[in-house]
Amino acid sequence: MAKENVIDTLRKRGFVKQVVYEDELRKELDEKSVPFYIGFDPTADSLHVGHFLALMAMAHMQRAGHKPIILIGGGTAMVGDPSGRTDMRSMMTKETIAHNCECFKKQMSKFLSFEGENAAIMVNNADWLLNLNYIDFIRDIGSLFSVNKMLTAECFKQRLEKGLSFLEFNYMLMQSYDFLELYYKHGCLLECGGDDQWSNILAGADLIRRKEGKTAYAMTFELLTTSEGKKMGKTQKGAVWLDANKTTPYEFFQYFRNVDDADVNKCLRFLTFIPMEEIEELTKYQDERMNQAKERLAFEVTKIVHGEDVANEVLKQVRGAFGGNVEEMPSVEIKLDVNNIIDVLVKTNLAKSNGEARRLVEGKGVKIDEEPIESPSYTLSESQINNGFILHKGKKVHLKVKIL
Repeated sequence: MAKENVIDTLRKRGFVKQVVYEDELRKELDEKSVPFYIGFDPTADSLHVGHFLALMAMAHMQRAGHKPIILIGGGTAMVGDPSGRTDMRSMMTKETIAHNCECFKKQMSKFLSFEGENAAIMVNNADWLLNLNYIDFIRDIGSLFSVNKMLTAECFKQRLEKGLSFLEFNYMLMQSYDFLELYYKHGCLLECGGDDQWSNILAGADLIRRKEGKTAYAMTFELLTTSEGKKMGKTQKGAVWLDANKTTPYEFFQYFRNVDDADVNKCLRFLTFIPMEEIEELTKYQDERMNQAKERLAFEVTKIVHGEDVANEVLKQVRGAFGGNVEEMPSVEIKLDVNNIIDVLVKTNLAKSNGEARRLVEGKGVKIDEEPIESPSYTLSESQINNGFILHKGKKVHLKVKIL
């Protein structure tokens, strides 16, 4: 039985949005190990759920025998990408970028192998962009770009309405040059990314064809959005991070356990390695049985990001919290500045501010043990301070609290 082409694998799971020269690319992917790359901006010291889909696509491609190149945008981060944004990215120091790269590699190693025959590699475009001679660059590279054609790109159209700086206008040239450099250095034939990057990715493939007369390819993936069209991975507290210090494994698990029913099938296809037949079986019932699929989704994504032991521990905590098993409930120890419910909510991170904590209480969303908290001035009893208590936020968050 012939091995399935990785494009078919990705299409079955719903990843693929656009491909250029697909027939030729399929042939390349069937005949040899194809080096491919995806770019990541080092603008934080952790990846987040928004990166998850791209990492899974890279994992599928590596498992099919192809070589992932992780391009860190250390050079382009000093300019700013106008794609899908109304503001410019802040510029960063080399030291910060280097630190963020190390954090990325550690997290990416959960998805990709950095050892073996088609080992993933990480490169930084600062290595070639920061030393460019401007005259040489605009003569050799800029001369191959049509301004008229560039202005038809969606990423520039959006910015033109509010003002597009020449600094940002250069971004497409630099990203295209990245592809050319990776073609020279690593034989890279394919750039992948989110569909909001289609114009930039296509421009890079076109540059290789114009400059070297060689075939290069572009493939974009669907964006990870909810059934309502909003980007996934956002909560009231902000982004859902892959770093356990920024988003605890329990919070991470709960985010996916609580996705809308309409998004469960998509998340299972994009964010887990569960076979498609099993996914269809898990999500075929649009009733309370969907809860089983949600728990499986939350477990699988937590296992990928934080490891199986952590995923099993969190699953026990979640079942303990909802089943009333205090021993297996998540717990936290806190010191109070003020002995009232507002400080408790803030110190346990169930509220970001005193104002948010006050609104939770006034909205009847907080209980201690089985007692509804009616007033923001509620103070803990001596027994609660000495013995601890169960704090409930709404119907879905339950926490065992001990006062230090």
